[in-house]
Amino acid sequence: MRHRDLDLRGLKCPLPVLRTAKALRDLPPGAGLSVRCTDPMAAIDIPNLLRERGDHLDRMIREDGMLTFEIRRGADAAGTTAEESAA
Repeated sequence: MRHRDLDLRGLKCPLPVLRTAKALRDLPPGAGLSVRCTDPMAAIDIPNLLRERGDHLDRMIREDGMLTFEIRRGADAAGTTAEESAA
């Protein structure tokens, strides 16, 4: 399964959420994305983006002023994830 890392440290709102959305569009359903950023607003913006898109926030870590989001791309238009399609 594909996984991508996205380093958005130093970027301010709205760039972290916009770049996260763009990265998710390029991933297949079920793929993982790790996002690191320092903008405190991302703690609100990124989870809201994921809810709206139907993607999954596996975990969010706050440590020393950095936020790390572990994200899994949601289902495709047919409503299945890559893992479900492979089963």
